[in-house]
Amino acid sequence: MARAPLLQLSDIALTFGGDPVFEDLNLSIQPGDRTALVGRNGSGKSTLMKVMAGLVEADTGTRVAAPGVSVGYMEQDPTMAGHATLGDYAASDLDVGEAYKIEMVAEGLKFDPARDVAVASGGERRRAALAKLMAEAPELMLLDEPTNHLDIEAIGWLETTLAETRKAFVLISHDRAFLTALTRATLWVDRGAVRRQERGFDAFEAWRDKVWDDEDVARHKLNRKIKAEARWAVEGISARRKRNMGRVRALQDLRAERAAQIKRQGTAAMTFEGGQASGRKVIEATGLAKSYDDKTIVRDLSVTVQRGDRVAFVGPNGVGKTTVIKMLLGEVEPDEGTIKHGTNLNIAVFDQARAALNPDVTLWDALTDDPEMRVSGKADQIMVRGQPKHVVGYLKEFLFDDAQARAPVRSLSGGEKARLLLARLMARESNLLVLDEPTNDLDIETLDLLQDILGDYQGTVLLVSHDRDFLDRVATTTIAMEGDGRATVYAGGWSDYRAQRGETRAEATVQTIRKDKAKPKADKATTGLSFTEKHRLDALPDEIARLEAEIGKLETLLADPDLFTREPVKFQKATDALVERQQKLAAAEDEWLTLEDKAAG
Repeated sequence: MARAPLLQLSDIALTFGGDPVFEDLNLSIQPGDRTALVGRNGSGKSTLMKVMAGLVEADTGTRVAAPGVSVGYMEQDPTMAGHATLGDYAASDLDVGEAYKIEMVAEGLKFDPARDVAVASGGERRRAALAKLMAEAPELMLLDEPTNHLDIEAIGWLETTLAETRKAFVLISHDRAFLTALTRATLWVDRGAVRRQERGFDAFEAWRDKVWDDEDVARHKLNRKIKAEARWAVEGISARRKRNMGRVRALQDLRAERAAQIKRQGTAAMTFEGGQASGRKVIEATGLAKSYDDKTIVRDLSVTVQRGDRVAFVGPNGVGKTTVIKMLLGEVEPDEGTIKHGTNLNIAVFDQARAALNPDVTLWDALTDDPEMRVSGKADQIMVRGQPKHVVGYLKEFLFDDAQARAPVRSLSGGEKARLLLARLMARESNLLVLDEPTNDLDIETLDLLQDILGDYQGTVLLVSHDRDFLDRVATTTIAMEGDGRATVYAGGWSDYRAQRGETRAEATVQTIRKDKAKPKADKATTGLSFTEKHRLDALPDEIARLEAEIGKLETLLADPDLFTREPVKFQKATDALVERQQKLAAAEDEWLTLEDKAAG
């Protein structure tokens, strides 16, 4: 017997005084549903979730929750008036005997329940709102970007907790790995319509592309039909004194149908310009150590960053990732160690705190007031990578319309603020990019574009992110900061780092090499190795691990069957790089065997 839905929306229509956000919307959420809610920034995902929560009333239609079913919504900007601490707010709807649940959830989400509401940051308030929802555990949980402001460990805890729950949930997130692991159905908000597919997020992009391809085919057929009918209408005048008015009216209907079609929103025209190349060696850090009071940020970190590297810093919030980057840039002095910069560095920084955006100015002023972008004597133009460009024209490249140009920055969503900051950053030439949490609030299509342009960027990237999928797609080196000053350099992205820690089959081979390497060696007379050969033997295991990780990433990229037709240049570059690394790996393994045999006598 079919069970009644937990929540039913019927014939929903909603406007905010302009074009409809939704029309004729019908959907239901069933017991046990694990649903991804996806769509472009500004498509109405959060609005739809608020309608589902009963916080926004539709203009027409009905919302019906099953009797006795509780629906919980994680507030993006929770109101905590009347509560002294974050814990007081989080436990406000729990029975006294259930207050212990907040302590349990707070440990997983890493927030302090005793934190004073008046001094809590936006991220801390959001974690408290998430903790409140998780502790209450309603039959239907509505989660709007729950991973924002969580570090990777807290994201892992939340992912495990949601995977184990029997409650239904609807989830908005830009975190591909999170969505892929948890969801079994997908709601797609697109141009005022909501489509549903009974498959999780892992199948979304193929579904989306198929829908768009079908639309393009239908639009092409409609255009051909309109052209044919229009040709008949014109040519028929000379052939017949009286035209078939029925066909003329049909032509008018076809044109009206085409006019009524809603054009898909394009992608932002983002690009990073490398400008003058830096030196081959960008940063060389040796023996870095830094402490504040009794907290050790890092000790004995040595790393060399070469031109073209994409170096990711991962670890819990507050562990010191941003501090280490500032040391590498020379903005913070280390307590110990040395840092050498290469030549011709031109640095551009994407700021995690969005401090570069004044909320009280307009988008127009946010660009024209920047001294590096200002064009003398031209109030309506800005300098974009050495060329003057109209302010509104440049904003349109980042999907802002004419009206938004004169709107205050505070009116923007989180994703729009991120796009505006990227617009400022991309107007400059640079050869060293510092991206501190660039993925927060960006929609998946913009994340895809950002990943692609970073792949084509000729400079070097230092990156902080908690988005595991993005790290896998971008990083060539990962520096894992695990607390108590420990910072370890690994080849590859997040999955490569985890694999190297977990000793996959490939890494087990390297570990065997390392163990053999670590065995006590006789002196030079016994081993026959010179000082240079011994140093080379010590370095080869790390080089082999790095090459294996890079080969894995390239093989994953080339596994895409459409890559050749979609991006032939990228396909050829990846193929050439794969062959090169396979040759280097074979040579490195042969060299290690030769030196190991020589060392063994």
